[in-house]
Amino acid sequence: MDRAAGAMMSAALDAARAADPADVPIGAVVFGPDGRELARAANRREADADPTAHAEILALRAAAARHGDGWRLSDCTLAVTVEPCTMCAGAIGLARISRVVFGAWEPKTGAVGSLWDVLRDPRQMYRPEVLAGVREDECAALVRDFFAAHRGQP
Repeated sequence: MDRAAGAMMSAALDAARAADPADVPIGAVVFGPDGRELARAANRREADADPTAHAEILALRAAAARHGDGWRLSDCTLAVTVEPCTMCAGAIGLARISRVVFGAWEPKTGAVGSLWDVLRDPRQMYRPEVLAGVREDECAALVRDFFAAHRGQP
């Protein structure tokens, strides 16, 4: 595993663990070209009653506000604990993120290789590098444990 990607995923896992208990624990962190953390977020759909409050969207918004090039996050990396959905993959492309590192695959809604591959579709004008499966077991366990607890399963 890429050592830098593993460290970035540690930050994303920390963000996920800090999620509101009502929200699915998914964390996302944007790192600048120099590797410093620009922004982090966890899902807030339930907490904010906002269907767009995915960790990736919130982290991209905060990073764009801090980054020196406005909304363009060129040369930045996004680390996220779960494969982005179609909405998030579209936002990642529009933000011009250069690299995406994700942990667990999402076979039901994933848009970076599972159901679709929005980010690497050759018809897209901007295609980031994607590194998948980083600390996959840890990332998947967070989500699996959340749903087991919310469904009353041991």
